[in-house]
Amino acid sequence: MSKTPKLTPAEWEIMTAVWRLDGPVSVRDVLESAYPNGEKAYTTVQTVMNTLEKKKLLRHEKTGLVNFYTPTKSKEDVSRSEMASLVTRVFGGSIPALANSLLSLDDLSLEEIERIRALIDEKERELRGDES
Repeated sequence: MSKTPKLTPAEWEIMTAVWRLDGPVSVRDVLESAYPNGEKAYTTVQTVMNTLEKKKLLRHEKTGLVNFYTPTKSKEDVSRSEMASLVTRVFGGSIPALANSLLSLDDLSLEEIERIRALIDEKERELRGDES
């Protein structure tokens, strides 16, 4: 898999809207979805989308006068790449250190802990080849 470029917070906002809209989208579509109260200008969203295209995370096709953008990578692929980078940079590549940090959060609920435990159990069964 090719290396995914890191995203800025604004780029994450735009990409999240593109993934959520799930199809070829215009700048106007993204603007109205991500910033329904006019928090960003059309030209700002357009500039960020052009940057994402330069980073090869979006591609466009022109229909009439309008560019329609589609993602070149899934949210899961980009998230996985960002997480791998975070684990390397912040936790020295140690996933247990990341897990310890997450479990140390003060606002972690019992339900969240139970969901994490279920995910770990599921991954363990997968790695062991269990079918149960």
